[in-house]
Amino acid sequence: VISISVLTTLVWLLLGREFGYALARGISVLVISCPCALGLATPVAIMVGNGLGARNGILFKTAASLEAAGRTQIVALDKTGTITSGEPRVTDILPAEGVSESELLTLAASLEQKSEHPLAKAVLAYAETETIACPDVTDFAALPGNGLSARLDGMEIYGGNAEFIAAKASVPAELQAEAARLAAEGKTPLFFGGAGRLMGVIAVADTLKEDSPRAIRELQNMGIRVVMLTGDNQRTADAIGRQAGVDEVIAGVLPDGKEAVIRKLQESGKVAMVGDGINDAPALTRADTGIAIGAGTDVAIDAADVVLMNSRLSDVPAAIRLSRATLRNIHENLFWAFIYNIIGIPLAAGVFIPFGLTLNPMFGAAAMSLSSFCVVSNALRLNLFDLHSTKHDRKPKSAALPAAPVQPAAAENTAEPVSAPVVKEDNAMKKTLHVEGMMCGHCEARVKKALEALPAVDEAVVSHEAGTAIVTLNAEVSDADLKKAVEDQDYKVTGIE
Repeated sequence: VISISVLTTLVWLLLGREFGYALARGISVLVISCPCALGLATPVAIMVGNGLGARNGILFKTAASLEAAGRTQIVALDKTGTITSGEPRVTDILPAEGVSESELLTLAASLEQKSEHPLAKAVLAYAETETIACPDVTDFAALPGNGLSARLDGMEIYGGNAEFIAAKASVPAELQAEAARLAAEGKTPLFFGGAGRLMGVIAVADTLKEDSPRAIRELQNMGIRVVMLTGDNQRTADAIGRQAGVDEVIAGVLPDGKEAVIRKLQESGKVAMVGDGINDAPALTRADTGIAIGAGTDVAIDAADVVLMNSRLSDVPAAIRLSRATLRNIHENLFWAFIYNIIGIPLAAGVFIPFGLTLNPMFGAAAMSLSSFCVVSNALRLNLFDLHSTKHDRKPKSAALPAAPVQPAAAENTAEPVSAPVVKEDNAMKKTLHVEGMMCGHCEARVKKALEALPAVDEAVVSHEAGTAIVTLNAEVSDADLKKAVEDQDYKVTGIE
């Protein structure tokens, strides 16, 4: 700019103009090309975008994270606590013929009130909301074979899975079919009976958050592929995936395997990871944009680039929307700043004098201030932006939807879940534990987590149906340590092979 100013002065002197006139043209070039507008274009938009996000409970830790979020092509969602509430809840009540819902709930709550099982807490919480009284029971026992028994007013009552209850009472074909349907939806059917008679079935499941399906649809309408990560078995994961409407389901992911999944997904595009747990921290760090749920652990929040203080999944598309709007605003600011200089410098240099257009240095100073005012005013328009409005959602024109690197949600167990890109040796040490007391997928998760917390355990494959836990070891570990890890979770180990 200084060179252009000096050249302008020299040209007018060579053209025979007096020194004062030539100097005025050079000063006009210096004044009008002051780079204030260019310098303000990006930081002001970033500042306004960060402020708008904070007012809506979306905290961007850095300017880079605000810019990166808008370039997201794939969003990976942790299931428990992110898509779902993370707490089992009663979803269905199916009383047997001649039994009312209140009678079934009274019997179930009375039996479950002395149990420490997560599903028992779900039944009790539902009974409390329905103001169901829970009479005290005697002779309570957690029986081998996935069941509970007690005596209520002298009558034997019991509850458990289908296999356990079949030995106590006959189950009508209609209820068997309903229970199978519920299980296919990823729910856990609990059977209850008393005095040799089936009283009914209560289904319990980790339910979706209210805004999860809508948030996922919004992401898809923005041209983003949505992937769900979970440690659940494939059937349960597929059921939740169908309800939520995700594009991909990756089931059976180990606690330390999410980071490897993110690395694999990054081969297809920019990835944002959304999670809330300690085991999500490596994946949050690995992702191009890590997004933590505000109600999650401190470790996850520290590892993330963006924090959703309201703990709503609908804030994920809102954050991406805000990022895209901020980037768009920055581009607009830079455009106007450049256009201003492209027009203003030739005008100040006197190129348009033959057409009767000239620029006094004082007007040049005013025009320079006006350019900064325009850039700042345009950035402040972001305050009027509605983060949750889907009116202007568009799929990016520059990038097609990334191809799926993993199996679709509708697929059954035809492919191994992507949990880690490590080829394990065939001669890995394995042990099989026979475990009693597991009733559902939640039990599987507790046993799996307890075993995999041991340093010598690489992987634990747990099945409540088979009553086994198969552990893959990277070093020697005593049977006593394995047994203690499981029995600390209130399950009984009957043998280790």
